[in-house]
Amino acid sequence: MGLFKNYVSQTRKPEGFLGKMMLRGMNSGHAKMADWGMGALKDLAPEMIAELGCGGGRNAGELLCRYPNAHVDAIDYSPLSAEKAAEYNRAMIDAGRCTVSQGDVSDLGLSPETYDLATAFETIYFGPSLEKCFAQVAGILKKGGTFMIVNESDGTDKTSLRFERIIDGMKCYTAQDVGSALKKAGFSSVRSVHHRLKPWLIVIAQR
Repeated sequence: MGLFKNYVSQTRKPEGFLGKMMLRGMNSGHAKMADWGMGALKDLAPEMIAELGCGGGRNAGELLCRYPNAHVDAIDYSPLSAEKAAEYNRAMIDAGRCTVSQGDVSDLGLSPETYDLATAFETIYFGPSLEKCFAQVAGILKKGGTFMIVNESDGTDKTSLRFERIIDGMKCYTAQDVGSALKKAGFSSVRSVHHRLKPWLIVIAQR
């Protein structure tokens, strides 16, 4: 259990050799789920996007492809993740369409009321307080801006709840948990989408 726990715990803050392995796995293993989530963003043409908890950088790259007129600012709590995400998106960084930095969602430090869209893929499991983190996101969004959360777990599936017991600090949330915290943080028009066959969850809210 020791090595297995050490490896899966890299989902919280990847670092070292195991962290590099985890980030490679995140980019490939979560791609279908992330693309399914992005498919829920209908009739949106964002110019400024914040990708929060960017991991290995694949989703930031996909957002840049889907929205060719957008700029993406990607952040991650893990310095290793920020490094790998920057490597993944080097061409877009050099083109001036992307920045990647190390940061904390509970204290973003991004420009207020700047972003049309904020995204969080597989990352809210580890925040210190949903309401506090969501209030930070509300602060960087323009009025009417969109915040989309995409999770592999809907907070009830047995596999994710097993990992919750293994990984220190991990918490799986239901759609109701997420929606309640979003509304307390100042969001409105909260809606959720469940995958037809998997425990995948999308929650979308407007500021």
